[in-house]
Parts: sequence; C-alpha cells; structure tokens
Amino acid sequence: MDQGAVDTASGRASAPPATVATPQNASAPAPTQLIQPPRKRPGLALDLTLLGIVGALLVAAVFAAWGAIERHFYSPSAFVERYGDLLAEGRAADALALPGVAVSSAELEAAGLPPTASDALLRSAALAPISDVRVVSHEQDGDLTRVTVAYEARGYEGQTTFTVERNGSIGLAPTWRFAKSPLAVMNLGVTGSMVFDVNGFEIDKRQVSPEGADADPAAPVSLLVFSPGLYSVSVDTAISATPGVAVLSDSPFRAIPVNVQAQPTENFLSVVQEKVEEFLTSCATQEVLQPTACPFGYFVQDRIDSLPKWSIVQQPTVSVEADGAGWSILPTEAVAHIEVDIRSLFDGRVRSVSEDVPFVVKGTIAIRPDGTATIVVTGPDTN
Repeated sequence: MDQGAVDTASGRASAPPATVATPQNASAPAPTQLIQPPRKRPGLALDLTLLGIVGALLVAAVFAAWGAIERHFYSPSAFVERYGDLLAEGRAADALALPGVAVSSAELEAAGLPPTASDALLRSAALAPISDVRVVSHEQDGDLTRVTVAYEARGYEGQTTFTVERNGSIGLAPTWRFAKSPLAVMNLGVTGSMVFDVNGFEIDKRQVSPEGADADPAAPVSLLVFSPGLYSVSVDTAISATPGVAVLSDSPFRAIPVNVQAQPTENFLSVVQEKVEEFLTSCATQEVLQPTACPFGYFVQDRIDSLPKWSIVQQPTVSVEADGAGWSILPTEAVAHIEVDIRSLFDGRVRSVSEDVPFVVKGTIAIRPDGTATIVVTGPDTN
C-alpha cells in the first residue's frame, strides 16, 4: 500500500502525498521588471562634422559679406565712383584730395602739358553739376585697373575711363589711387576781352597767366580742369559779350583747346560811334585846310583868300573788331564839306570852292585795366 493512501478502514489518515512540481503544473514565476539599456550618444566624429559644416558656413558668410563690402567700398570701381560722386556734389576740394588727382609741374611737363597751368578752376564755384554717375565696366591690366564711368552733364551724355592702381591698405581693406591723374588742361584763348567767365566764375587773364600784368592778350591761358566736367566759357562785360562755348572734359590728362571770340556789345558800339562823331565834328571847327590830327583835309597850290569852313555831311558807320587787349576801328568812309575862297597865284583871280571831301576813318581802342577805353581816330595814312 502506498504511503500516501488513506486507510479508510482504520480511520487513520496518512501523510498527504507529496506533490512533485513539473513544468506543466509549476506555478509561473513572479514577473521581472525590464530595464532599458542606455541610449548611445552620437559619435564624436559626427559632432565634429556638424561643427565643421556650421563653421564653414559662417566663414563663407563672412567672406561673402566682406566681398560685398569690398566691392561696394574698397574696390577700384568704388574708388572711381566715389570720385565721381564728389564732383556731382560739388565737393571740388575733397575730389582733389583723393590719391593721384593733384599733379605737379614736373608731371605736367613730362606729359607734354603746360607746367604753369593754373588751378583757378579746381574749386566748387567753377564746377558744373554732373549726375547719374555709374560704373559701366572695369578691366584688369596687370597691376592696373581701367574703370569706365558714365554720367550726364547738363543733358550731355558722357563716358570717361580712369586708370587705377593699388595704394596699400588699411587693415584688411585695400586702398587705391589714380595711376594717371583725372585732371586735364584747358588751353583757353579768349579774343576781345581780358576777363571771361567759366561756369559763372570770373577770371582775368592777368590773374592766371605766368606773366601776370604783362600777359599777352592774344595768348591762350592754361587752366587745370576736372574730368569729367562740363565747362561753359563766356564773356559778359560792358564792352564785349559772347553766348559762350560749352566744352566737355572727358579725357584725363589731355590738352583741350578752346577758342572764344567775343563780340562788341551794342552799348559799346554806340559809345564808339558817338565819340568818333564828336571827334570829327571837333575837327571841322578848325579853320585850316589840313585840320591837325584829323583824317581829312584839302590841298591847293594857290593861296586861300578866306578861312576854310568845314562841316561833316556824312558821318561814318563805325564797326570794330578785337585786336589783342583792345579793339580796332575798321576803315570806313565818311564825307566832309569845305567852303573856301582861293586866289590864283597866276592871275590873282579868286574862286569860291564848295566841295565834298570823302575820307576814310579808322582807329584804335585801348582798354585800361579799370575797364575804361581810350579811342584814337586816324586816317588811312596815319601811323
């Protein structure tokens, strides 16, 4: 009998049989909490790569920004455009102060330009406005850069090419200078006046000529001018005037010949006409056959029997032309009338003469430094 059986007959109970656990009836173990393994951080190489990309982008942005700043403020084109803007704003002194603009007598002479050229026009008062200054092209030629700008000067469209070279640096910023000065020389000849205007700025030849007060009125004067620049030359005095000549200076370091012929004013001609008539009328008061210092007279071989009586029956129509610092009265015809009694040396007879005497008037007009004039009337054979 098995030990685990129940003895029902004797009423005794034996120990309960042991229960053997098997996989099929074994109780399930208590649940175990799962622990997640720690997440791995990206590798150092990836971090460095990302940092490198960000750094490269920052460097590229810095260089791009610096490139833009350099193009707009520190490039040859920016340097030339700055010069043009200064002229457009009428800031002549600032434009002249840019590197390479001002020139010496030696540099002018070496370029075949007058070394004594005056700087009287290198000022704001003598500048005509230019506008719409813009760079249209630039070309590298070794160490030189040729920059071309376009602009407008009182309706005139123009272009000027400048030559620029490196002039050192300020920190990282390059600096520039004109390799050839943008100035030019205007060789200006003005006939009919010692005084003239350039863009409304008055100049006396004696002030800008190296000969000073002894300046030759017929010789041109040399004046430095900016390029680009529009220069209107005119004469407007009580004696002479001209509508003016406009000259566009668009070629740096070149000579610009300009000639202006002033014409006498109507008021000046009227004064000369009046003075000539007064002079001839005064001559007619002399009761002689040959009035002294006068352009007319009467010649006879016999003896006069009465004092001659002169009158001017036709006054000349005066015209003048410029002659150096003064003017010349062009030869013109006039007519005087004489009345005189003449006694013949042969037979003593007296005959009355009443005759028109044609003559020619000419003369010179000298203009004094104070603007007044001296008129000298002569005849065709008078020196």
